[in-house]
Order: sequence, then C-alpha cells, then structure tokens
Amino acid sequence: MKKILIIHTKYKNRGGEDIAVENEIKFLKRHYEVEVLYFTNKTTNILEQVVSLMFNKNKRNQKLLTDSLGDFDPDLVYINNTWFNASLDIFKTLKSNKKNIVIKLHNFRYNCTKSLFPSDHLQNNAMCPACGYEKKYSHFINKYFSNSFIKSIFVIKYGKKYFKIIKDEQYKIFVLTNFHKKFLIDNNIRTKNIKIVPNFLEDNISEVENEETPKKEEYFIYAGRISEEKGLNELINAFLSCNFTETKLKIIGDGPFLKNLKKDYAFNTVEFLGERKNEYVLNAISKSKGVVTATKLFEGQPTLLCEASLMGIPSIFPKTGGISEFFPQNYQFSYKQYDYSDLKKKFLELDSIKNSYKIGEKNKEFLNDYLKEDTIVKLFDEAINNNE
Repeated sequence: MKKILIIHTKYKNRGGEDIAVENEIKFLKRHYEVEVLYFTNKTTNILEQVVSLMFNKNKRNQKLLTDSLGDFDPDLVYINNTWFNASLDIFKTLKSNKKNIVIKLHNFRYNCTKSLFPSDHLQNNAMCPACGYEKKYSHFINKYFSNSFIKSIFVIKYGKKYFKIIKDEQYKIFVLTNFHKKFLIDNNIRTKNIKIVPNFLEDNISEVENEETPKKEEYFIYAGRISEEKGLNELINAFLSCNFTETKLKIIGDGPFLKNLKKDYAFNTVEFLGERKNEYVLNAISKSKGVVTATKLFEGQPTLLCEASLMGIPSIFPKTGGISEFFPQNYQFSYKQYDYSDLKKKFLELDSIKNSYKIGEKNKEFLNDYLKEDTIVKLFDEAINNNE
C-alpha cells in the first residue's frame, strides 16, 4: 500500500481549508497508509515566529519533518498550507531526500502575495478577486495584511519564493476545478504538472448534535465569514428589495463586518445568529428554502454549497471561479456576478417555486456522482502515478 505523508499548517481560526484537509485525511486513510504532520501558527515562542517569518525557516519543524521522513519513509509527500510556520525550507529537505511531492492549492492567494506593488497585485481591477484587496485601501507597498506593513513585507518575500516553487517542474500541483487549472496555465504553470482532484466530502450530515436549531420555517441562509468581500451588503439589499413578509434571511458567522451589518440592517426579516457549531449550521441548512452567497471572490470548491446539495437543498450563487462545476449544467439559480437585480430574481423565483425539492434532489444526484469515492480515488491514484 502506498505511503503518504500529509503536511498542513493549521490556520489560527479554523476555516474551510482546515475542514477540507481533515476530511481528505479520513478519506485517504481508507485507501493508503497515511501519516499526518500538522504545524500551527499558534505559538508563544515569539523568537521562533520572527525567524520563521523573516527567513522562511523553522528549525524545530524541520526536525519534525526529518524524523517523519526517516521513520515513515513515505512514497509521496502531500503538501497543503505552508504559511508560515511549516516554512518553505521544507522543500529543500524534501528535495534532498528525493521525495515525490504534490502541492495542493485550495485558493488563489499565492497570486496575491508575489507582488511588491499594489498595481501588480490588482492588475487594473478595483478589487482583487482572489483575496478581496481593494484599490481604495492600497498603499505604495502591496499591504496584503491591512493591519501590518511588516507582516505584509514578510508575506511578499514568502509569496515570491512560493510562486517559484509551484512553477518548478518537479512538483505536481493539485487543484479543485478546471477554472483553477486554466488560471495557473495563464500564469505560465506547465499544463502537465496540474491535476484536477476535487475534495471528497465526508457525510457529516447524520452526525449532528441535538443543539437547538431554527424550526422548519420559511428562510434563506448564508453561513460563513462576515466580511466585505463576501458581498453581504449587496446580498441583504437584494433580499430586502423582494419585500418578503414571511420569508426571512438568516446569517450565520462572524467577522469584521458583522457589527456594521447588525447596525445597518435591523429588520425583522434579517437575523444575525453569530458563530455556531458546524452541526448547528448543517441542521439550519436542512430546514431552509435554500443557501445563498454573493461572494465577490474567485471560489474553489464551495463546502457550504456542496453540503447543501448533499442534503437536497438548492443554492443561489454567482458565476465565479469554479462554483458552477459542482452543479448540473445550466443550473437555474446561478446568476451573473455583481448583477444584483438578477440575484433578486433568483430570490423571488426560489421563494415561489413549489417543487424546489426536485431541484435540490438533482443537485444531490449530480454531486454524489461527481464526488463519488471511487471516482476521487481513481483521480487521485492516476494523478500521483502519472509521470507524463
């Protein structure tokens, strides 16, 4: 059985990528011999953090990697997030040990952190569709972290080096969608290095806790980060313009924009439920009329929308990134990104339709077929064994 060492640096605030990695580990363990090497940016050792940021090196984590390579002797090293305590120096170690390496790209932010100047980052856009960086907040230097010039300088240094790494022909790159593959090719990454392997979704629907959830009623639901680039202002305005009296909009999540939204939208039909456990969110989705997003970003594999489909619940979403690849062709509740009159029409149409469960069932059938375990295993196996 092939042995795979998975490397991932956990985010300070657990998010979609962490969940995707956890699900994939469970999945891969059913088909391969797997060992996991987790790193974290949560540390009280300030000196270690400074060294990791300045030099892309972490002596303690390098030793952990060297020990894992020696003890486990993997056939393949499968790398997810490396920012920042995993450090980019791990690639030197892996090269010297002559290991087969796959890098999985969950998002597009590598394209945002390789530029020193805002103009190179934005590329004539008012807002970066990969990370939400906006022209109106731009400075002389590409201030990727809005609250820190120093950290932004370090991430640019890191990003320039990381982009060279993913362009290296000896590394295979896994992405989630055809859209992302084309994006990389347009950025001069060689086609033969890029493999499309979507995330397998564990069936967490039946593992919900008995936490109180919204009663079965008429509502749409948004769940996720509450930030400007997620288009919550526009989403709420489109919903309110429908003049619903019975149907509500429930918003689950936390983020820097939540306080403003709660102040600006004190309406009976809009409810802010704050941060909730995943089990609560799944239960809330299962009782909703549909899930909705108005993201302004490129998106990869949308975990929330995929979970809704697996429960037979319809979704309303903008045509951006690779979202549409996870829905039937010509799906009727996708809309042109930034066309909020079209979003309003989708709200009204889904609210009035009596057989929305049929749409949800079609989504479920499509996704179950597309993300079938045997299919993903075959894709993964072909990708790691194909040296063409």
